[in-house]
Amino acid sequence: MSKAISTMLGGALLLTGVASAAQAGGLERGGYNYDLLFSEDRFASEAGVIYVMPDRKIKNAQGLNAGGKSSVSETENYTIPRVGVKVGITEDFDCLAQYSQPWGVHTNPGDDWKGSNQNIETKIESHDYGLTCSYKFDVGKGFLRALGGVSYQKVEGFKERLVSPAFRPLGLSGNGLLELEGDGIGWRIGAAYEIPEIAFRASLIYNAEVDLGDVEGTLDLTNLPSLPTNPLTGRVTDVYGTATMPQSLEFKIQTGIAPDWLAFGSVKWVDWSVLEVVSFCPISTRGAVSCGPNSPAKATSIDLMFRDGWTVAAGVGHKFNDQWSGQVQVSWDRGTSTGLTTQTDTWLLSSGVSWSPNKNVELRVGGAVGMLTSGSYGPTKCTVNTGCGNDAKYDFGDDFVSALSISGKLKF
Repeated sequence: MSKAISTMLGGALLLTGVASAAQAGGLERGGYNYDLLFSEDRFASEAGVIYVMPDRKIKNAQGLNAGGKSSVSETENYTIPRVGVKVGITEDFDCLAQYSQPWGVHTNPGDDWKGSNQNIETKIESHDYGLTCSYKFDVGKGFLRALGGVSYQKVEGFKERLVSPAFRPLGLSGNGLLELEGDGIGWRIGAAYEIPEIAFRASLIYNAEVDLGDVEGTLDLTNLPSLPTNPLTGRVTDVYGTATMPQSLEFKIQTGIAPDWLAFGSVKWVDWSVLEVVSFCPISTRGAVSCGPNSPAKATSIDLMFRDGWTVAAGVGHKFNDQWSGQVQVSWDRGTSTGLTTQTDTWLLSSGVSWSPNKNVELRVGGAVGMLTSGSYGPTKCTVNTGCGNDAKYDFGDDFVSALSISGKLKF
C-alpha cells in the first residue's frame, strides 16, 4: 500500500474520536488522542469539534421532593473541541502540541423531580494543555517510535441539589450549591511500531493519573436558614477536598488488508475506580483533622464509586479515489456505574468520510448512533459508614445517543 493511501486512510480514522466522545464512561469526554503525532507530513495542524446528544431518561423516581415528577430527562447535549499542531523537528524527531477537554459531565434533571435531593444539576469541565514528542528508530521493514509527554490539566465545575424542602414555604429553595476547582500535571509514555508501505501501526500508550491536589471551592447554603444544628447553613463556606483523575492504557492497531482497504481496532482501560467518594471539608479545619469520607469535618461529598472502564472498538476504512475515503466502526464501552450514576454499558456504530481536495488540505465529517443500556440508581456499599445512594431511587431504560463530528487538517 502506498504512502499516499496510508495517509488518506489514517486521516479517515481520526473520525473515530466521535465514538469515544459519545460513549463517555466515568467522567470521560474527549479522552486522550495522539493520532496526529503519527502524521507523515513535516507539519500538520488539526482542529475539530464533536457535538454529542445523549438522551438518558429517568423514570420511577423516589426521593425527598414528594411533589416532583417521577420521570425526567437527565442529560444535556455537549460540545467537545480539539486543536493540535504537529511539527517534525528533524526527520526522526516529532512533537505535538494540543488543547483538549478529556473529562466532563453535564446532567440537568432540574429541581422539579422527586430525586432533586440527589441532583438538580451537575457540571464538570476540564482543560488539558499538552506536549507529546516521539523519536523513530529503523527496525526491520519499518521503524519503532518511542514517545512521551506532559500536560497541565485544570478541572472545574459545580453540583446543585436539594438539601431540605421544609423551608420552601418561607421563600427559601432549600438548595445547596458546591463549586470546585483544581489542577495538576500529568505525563505519558508509549511506543509504536509502523510499516508505512502496508499502513501498519501498532501503538501502546500509558497516561499517568493526574493528581489535582487540594481541590478548593465553596459550599453555598444561603438558601437555607441558619440552624443551630448545622453551622454551615445560611452562609457560604470555603471548602477543600482531594481528587485524582485516572490513569489509562490504550492499545491501537491498524493494517492494510487489501488494495485501498484498512482494518483497525483498539482496546482501552481507564482506572475510574480511583474516584470513589470525593469529600469536601471547611478550609478552616485543614490541618486540624483529615478530610475523608468518614471525617467528622466533612461538609458534603460527591459520591461516584466508579469501577474501571473498558472500551473495545473495531472497524474498516476504504479509499474510494484520490479525494475520498471513509470508515465505519463498531464499539462497546463497559459502564463504570456501580449503582450511583447512569453510566452503564454503551454500544455505538460510528462512520465518517474524509475529503482531500489537494495534498495539503483534508476535511472530515462523521457521526455515530448508539444505545445507552438500562439500569437503576439506589443504595450501595461505599467508603462511608452510612453507605451511598440512600438519597433517592430511580430507574432508566435503554436510551438513544447520537453524535456529529467535523474537523479539518492542514499539512505540508
